[in-house]
Amino acid sequence: MSAPAPDSRLPHADGVDGATGATGATGATGATGSAEAEKPVPVGLVNVANALTVARICLVPVFVVCLAQGGTGWRLAALAAFGGASLTDFLDGQLARKRGLVTDFGKIADPIADKALTGAALITLSVIGELPVWVTALILVRELGITALRFAVIRRGVIAASQGGKLKTLLQIIAICLYVLPPSFGLPVLIREVVMGAALVVTLVTGADYVIRAVRMIQKPA
Repeated sequence: MSAPAPDSRLPHADGVDGATGATGATGATGATGSAEAEKPVPVGLVNVANALTVARICLVPVFVVCLAQGGTGWRLAALAAFGGASLTDFLDGQLARKRGLVTDFGKIADPIADKALTGAALITLSVIGELPVWVTALILVRELGITALRFAVIRRGVIAASQGGKLKTLLQIIAICLYVLPPSFGLPVLIREVVMGAALVVTLVTGADYVIRAVRMIQKPA
C-alpha cells in the first residue's frame, strides 16, 4: 500500500525583474524549497498496520491446530484465534488509511492474509467433516478467481470493493465462527447452515458482479 502523494505541481513563478533578474531567482528558489517541503516522507515497512497483517498470517496455523484437536477447550481457543485474526483485518486497514501507513507490502500481504485465514478455516472444517466439501470448493474458487481477475485488469484500473463484498466477508466470518463454536454450547445446526448458506449466496453473487465490472473495464476505450 502506498500513501496518496500530495499535489506536487508547482505554482507558476513570478515574472523576472527585467533590470536585475533578482525576483525571478528568488521565485525559483522559493518554488524549489516549497517542492522539497511538500515531498512526502516514505512510509516505513515496519509499522503497526503491517504488523497486524503479519499477526493475522501467524494466527492461521494456530487456528488450524486448535480446531483440528477437537474438544471444547481447543474449540474455544480456535474461536479466539479466528476472532482475533478477523479483528486485525478490520484494524490494519483502518490504521493504514487514517495514519497514512499504506505500503506496497500491505497491498499484497493484506488480501493474502484474508484468503489464507478464510480458506484455512473452510478447508479444516471440511477435513474434519463438519462442512460439505462442495461449499468450501465454491467459495475458494470464487475468492481465488476474483483475486486473479483483479490482478489481470489492474493496468486498466482497480475494482473497488463493493458493499456486497463487505457483507460477504462479514457473513463468512460469522458463519465460520458458528461452525467453530463447540457443539456443547447447543447451537442448533440449522442456524449455522442458514448463515453459511447466506454467505455462499452473497459470495457467488458478488463474484458475478466483479466479473461484470471487470468486463466493462476491459471493453472501455483506453
